[in-house]
Amino acid sequence: MARRFSAPYQMEPVSSLATWARRLAIFSLITAIVSIIIVRFGFLDFKPALATFFGALACAGLSILVSIAAFAAIWQNGSRGMARILFALLLDILILAYPAYLAFQYRTLPPIHDITTDPINPPQFDALARLRAGDEVNTGIYSGLYSAELQRAAYPNIEPVDLDVSPQKAYDTVLHLVARRKWLVVDERPPQPPLRIARIEAVARTPIMGFREDVSIRIVPFGDGSRVDVRSSSRYFEHDLGSNAARITKLIDDLNQAIDDAAPAKKILAPAKPQAKGPVKR
Repeated sequence: MARRFSAPYQMEPVSSLATWARRLAIFSLITAIVSIIIVRFGFLDFKPALATFFGALACAGLSILVSIAAFAAIWQNGSRGMARILFALLLDILILAYPAYLAFQYRTLPPIHDITTDPINPPQFDALARLRAGDEVNTGIYSGLYSAELQRAAYPNIEPVDLDVSPQKAYDTVLHLVARRKWLVVDERPPQPPLRIARIEAVARTPIMGFREDVSIRIVPFGDGSRVDVRSSSRYFEHDLGSNAARITKLIDDLNQAIDDAAPAKKILAPAKPQAKGPVKR
C-alpha cells in the first residue's frame, strides 16, 4: 500500500531565501562566463568586462550569504529548499575557487610582471615592442635591479639553460615546443654565422581570461653546446600572479626533457666473462 502524505506536508512552503540564493548563483555564473568570453575574444575593452567579472564574483559571495540565511530560516520554520541551497553553494564554489587561488597568489608572490632567466642582459622584445604600445600596456623595458631581486627571492630556480647540443638543434627543439603550446609566433630567427644567435618572439595567453603575455627566447653558442635564455612578461597589470615564472619553468623542464629524449642511448658493455681453464696436462 502506497504511503500517503498529509495535506499540510504537501503544502509546506519553499524558502524564498533559498530561491534567491539559487537565482543569484545562476546569475553570477552566467555573468562570469559572458565577461570571460568578452575578454578572451576581445569583443570589448577588457576593463569594463573585467569589472563585470568582479561583479559576478561579488554576486556569488552574496549568494553564499543568502544561502546561510536560508539555511537558518529552514532550520527554524521547517520550510523546504535545502536542494536549492546546496545547488547555489555548489555553483558559488565553482565560481570562486580559482579566483580565491589567484587572490592567494597575489598575497604571497612579489608584485612583478616581468620574469627572465638573465636579469643582467634579458632577451629583448623587438618585434613584440610594436604590440606593447599604449598607456594601458606595460612597456617592454626591463625593470632592472628591483625586479631582479624580487625574482631571485621568489623564484631562485629560474636560471639560463645550458645544453650539450648545437644552437641549431636547440632552436629547432624550442620552436617545436612553442608550436606545441600554440603560442602565436611573431618573429623567428634561426642561428646564422658568424654569431649563430637565434631568437624567437611569441605571444602566450593566460588559461582563463586569455590575457596576452609576451615571450622572448634567445639561443647563443656556449662552449661546445648552447645556452637558452627565456623572458616572459605580462602586457597588463603590475602583478602577474606567478604566471610568467610558471611558464618559463615548464618550458625549461620540457626543453631539458626533449633534449634528453633525443640524446643517443649509451651502450653499456658487459664485462668479459673469464674463459674456463682446460684440464692441466701433466
